[in-house]
Amino acid sequence: MIVSWSLPPAISIIFHVPSWVEKSEAMDVRASTSPFSPNIADTLGEVSIFTAAGDPVFFKDLWDQNQGIAVVALLRHFGCPCSWELASALKEAKPKFDAAGVKLVAVGVGTPNKARILADRLPFPMDCLYADPERKAYDILGLYYGFGRTFFTPAIAKVFSRFGALQKAVKNYTIKATPDDKSGVLQQGGMFVFKGKQLLYARKDEGVGDHAPLDDIFDVCCKVPVA
Repeated sequence: MIVSWSLPPAISIIFHVPSWVEKSEAMDVRASTSPFSPNIADTLGEVSIFTAAGDPVFFKDLWDQNQGIAVVALLRHFGCPCSWELASALKEAKPKFDAAGVKLVAVGVGTPNKARILADRLPFPMDCLYADPERKAYDILGLYYGFGRTFFTPAIAKVFSRFGALQKAVKNYTIKATPDDKSGVLQQGGMFVFKGKQLLYARKDEGVGDHAPLDDIFDVCCKVPVA
């Protein structure tokens, strides 16, 4: 099923429902509306993911667990044009975060080689980019997952309000960044701000194209004194 608007190929992918999904029986949504545990940073800290270069790393080693401030952006999969758009916005905001002493951590669904495709072609700094092929961090944080959230969500209308930014971000896009494990395309992302192990801000993306406003994220960071 394809929406019939005339869109550039990279952007029209957002509105394309692959045939394998139409045949899938995995229609449940993994979501949690309960408050985050006070120990969420400890739980997340033990999750092992990969750097874009392919080295395993624990979340707890990505920022100072005592007083360090970190913006943790969980993208959708590396082959989603909306992930490229968000990554582009994060790259543009990085100097601002750096000046404020804030560590930027961007995580995507897929293997490290898929992360490198995005890093090379967007481009995006590899030292800020991580891969979570098994979506372990996404599960722990209770981020939304499922067919409806991906292909039939009102949130996708937000894409059109950022159409220019999206077009720019996907200039060098390639579908080859899509995970080989296609179940990963149903995963939604989210945005989190930590000070050490304290969770200051948490937002789950409602669906494709729904991102936290980076100005709001920066405001949260600026309200916290950097030790």
